[in-house]
Parts: sequence; C-alpha cells; structure tokens
Amino acid sequence: MTEETPGFDENNEPDVSEGTAAKGSEDTPEAAGAEPKAGVPSPEGASAPAGDAGLIAQLDQVRTALGERTADLQRLQAEYQNYRRRVERDRVTVKEIAVANLLGELLPVLDDIGRAREHGELVGGFKSVAESLEAVAAKMGLQHFGKEGEPFDPTIHEALMHSYAPDVTETTCVAILQPGYRFGERTIRPARVAVAEPQPGAQAAEKDGAEQGKGAEDAGADGEQAKGTESGGPDEG
Repeated sequence: MTEETPGFDENNEPDVSEGTAAKGSEDTPEAAGAEPKAGVPSPEGASAPAGDAGLIAQLDQVRTALGERTADLQRLQAEYQNYRRRVERDRVTVKEIAVANLLGELLPVLDDIGRAREHGELVGGFKSVAESLEAVAAKMGLQHFGKEGEPFDPTIHEALMHSYAPDVTETTCVAILQPGYRFGERTIRPARVAVAEPQPGAQAAEKDGAEQGKGAEDAGADGEQAKGTESGGPDEG
C-alpha cells in the first residue's frame, strides 16, 4: 500500500503563471497609482493643438460669413432707403402735377370772375360763390402775379402788345391783359401784358446831352481856375 500525504493533491497544484501575472500587473506604474514620466507625451496632449487649430479655422470662417451677411444687409437697407425716398419724391411730384392741372382748368373761370369784378357785375350770390372759389384756389397754393410798371421778364410774361414810350428806360409792362398764375415754383400761365420800350434814339440823345452838360461844367471850372491864377499873380515893378 502506498501512503498518501494528507493535504497534498496533484490536482491542486498552485498556478504559478497566474500569480506571476498578478504580481506583474501590480508592479506597473498605472496599477500602483504612479504618474507617468514628464518626458513622455500622452496621446491626449498630442491631439490638443490640432483640435485648437480646427476650432480657430472654423471661427475664422464664421467671422467671414458674418461680415459678408452684414455687408449684404447694409446694402439692402441702403437700397430700401433710396427706394423710399424715390417713391416719396415721385408721390409729391404726381400730387403737384395733379393739383396744377386742376388749377389750370379753373383759370378761365377765374378770368371771368375778374372781368365781372372790373365791370361791377360781381354782386349778390354770385359774388359769394366767386369769393369762395378764389379762396379755395388760394388755399390749394394758386398765386397770381403781374403788375403794371414792372420790368418785362420773358420767363413769366407774354407780350401781346408792343409800343414805345418816352418815360421808360427799359422794356416795361404798361398794361396787364391777363394775370399770370403759378403753383409753387411751377408757372401755370404767364402774365399776358402790353409792353413799352424806350423810343429809339432817346437814350442816345440823353447821353449826348449829359456829356455836353458835363463838358460845359468842366470848361467853366477851367475858366474860373485860369482867371483866379491871373488875378493872383505877382505885380511887376
């Protein structure tokens, strides 16, 4: 018989490889909680600069896009402001043209009212209606112009009659046949007038007379000066 040593089993031999592996894992710096060496770069530290460069590039792209969109918005805003000003200007122009056309259609009626007033026929209810119409026209901006004695201006006057007069020194409106009307700076109808010009040769005669009178005065002054010189000279002997 073979005696067996109690507590020893061939199947229960200790696993030397497992113990050695466990010991080896305990000896590594990571398992022991030790920090890695300063001279050895970590994978995370190496990828950090590349990530920052990518973020900077994306930020530059966003800034560029923002600048372009801002410029587009400013350009659209300027175009819209110009459009609004142009529309407002056109609206005012159209309104002025419409009012001027309306007032132009009323001019014959105003001429009839003026002639009736000159002949003393503007009385009763017709007078009240005529004055109301003139007040409305004036309120809308209608102004009449043209007075006797004012210089003739071809831009606002229309000469229907022409004559010569000795008492004028320039072309002058001597009679207003029909008053002129304007709306703002727009002339609806020029004043129709009779003009008079200076008589031919009158200005030349006046100029010659003035020159002769001046020459006579100068001659008289010279004579008096010479006479005074002779009387004031030294006595002889």
